[in-house]
Amino acid sequence: MQKLSLKKLYNAGLIFLSYQMSKQLGKPIHWGNPISIAIEPTTSCNLRCPECPSGLRSFTRPTGMLSEDLFTKVIDELKDTLMNLTFYFQGEPYLNKNFLNMVKIASERKVFTSTSTNAHYLNEEMSVKTVASGLDRLIVSLDGTTQETYENYRIGGDINKVILGIKNVVDAKKQLNSSTPKIVIQFLVVRPNEHQIEEAKQLAKELEVDDIQFKTAQIYDYENGSPLIPSLDQYSRYQKTKEGKYKFKGKWERHCWRLWNSAVITWDGKVVPCCFDKDAKYVLGTIKNDYIGFRKIWRSQSYINFRKQILKGRENIDICKNCTEGLTIYN
Repeated sequence: MQKLSLKKLYNAGLIFLSYQMSKQLGKPIHWGNPISIAIEPTTSCNLRCPECPSGLRSFTRPTGMLSEDLFTKVIDELKDTLMNLTFYFQGEPYLNKNFLNMVKIASERKVFTSTSTNAHYLNEEMSVKTVASGLDRLIVSLDGTTQETYENYRIGGDINKVILGIKNVVDAKKQLNSSTPKIVIQFLVVRPNEHQIEEAKQLAKELEVDDIQFKTAQIYDYENGSPLIPSLDQYSRYQKTKEGKYKFKGKWERHCWRLWNSAVITWDGKVVPCCFDKDAKYVLGTIKNDYIGFRKIWRSQSYINFRKQILKGRENIDICKNCTEGLTIYN
């Protein structure tokens, strides 16, 4: 609330109104600037998670690091209307040595900041720097309560480092007398760890984090089943058919709020529609070194055409076929 302004609220009103009109009229009407953006510090990662392009090293796009210069140009252009900035798309943010400098820049410009990490780099020094940066929300991936379960998905990870990293940030907050970042454990529910959901809730209490969220897992090749698909229906994006195949449980609406209120920017300046375009297949524009401006891309014909395609039917867009809008479960 401290980072809101009348200009930001007015812009949010424009976005919401144009979105509702677009749904009713079936054509893309768009006013305002994005309320939220996600920007990618890096595509590099230290783990090898089986359903993640970073972990699988399966990107067709190049791997690299977001430059502080490019980031500063983006945030300076959007700061007056931007409410939320997520420092994450693919990869492990803490591998970018300038990551916390960029968080500080955004925080100084009164933008709410969050990131998602596997917490392997949160030693005491880095935890103090994280709190001092002004980061508002820290999401920590912890998909198990024992090493054996955790490493089923977080391949190459060490649960003891994750737990220690969380403790270090909690201690740093106390040391600096800071209420931020709010620490959220994100538990990706898959079949190997679904029996530990209640244990995870207890662990979250013991670690003194602010919240724990249980998230459904995206499976790329789900039609023929996967050992990762949970048996607990409420935590699965998929359901088994009479033929023994699996289908996505979601409903493809002829609209998408994300295309009106947010965007994703890759480390090298590509603007893509949302976080489900992990390989940047639908590039709607590229922020060049000479900086053509994000808002020019936001209002470009390519963006208009993509919004038009969404309104005609999301089922025809491959990145929409695994979309979990509204399927994250909070406890």
